Amino acid sequence: MAKKASRSAAKTTVHKAAPKKTKASPAKKSAVRKTKPVVKKKADTKALPDIPLGPKTYSAEELKHFKEMILAKRQETLEELDNLKETIMDVTTGEYVSESSNYSLHMEQGTDAMEREKTFLFASRGSKFISQLDDALMRIEGKTYGQCKVCALLIPKERLEAVPTAQTCAEYKNTGIPCERGRVAMAKMKQGK
Repeated sequence: MAKKASRSAAKTTVHKAAPKKTKASPAKKSAVRKTKPVVKKKADTKALPDIPLGPKTYSAEELKHFKEMILAKRQETLEELDNLKETIMDVTTGEYVSESSNYSLHMEQGTDAMEREKTFLFASRGSKFISQLDDALMRIEGKTYGQCKVCALLIPKERLEAVPTAQTCAEYKNTGIPCERGRVAMAKMKQGK
């Protein structure tokens, strides 16, 4: 009987394992409550770096130079569009060249259609470029040409000479993040300086 009692005692100790913890103990809850609240730092408490931002507009001479450059590019693009139009149109009838040629084979017709499609694509791109150049000319007249539309600082001359329709600096165009000068200028605008 003694053996049976010790076995039942052993069984009771085996069966009385500690219950699994599914919830945090009260001590842990109080530790969570005692953490310090997060304090947000204000952006205007930081000292802004002293970066020279430069002028906000180009001089009249510089705007004249850009206008001449844009007008030359516009004229060049219009000439290219006229050449493309001539290849698309039949000179004798003034209508678009049709695919129904008596001597054309099936493969030649496919090639002709592909060439026409490329020509229409180039014409479409040229038309879009003309409208961008016209927009740049309007900005020159309004004395806002060369200002970045993100931070309102001047876009470098080198960029405008390479891409006269540019409305942002190259760094913003490539990364979506303003350059260092732009970030400082925008921070100053937010502060009201």
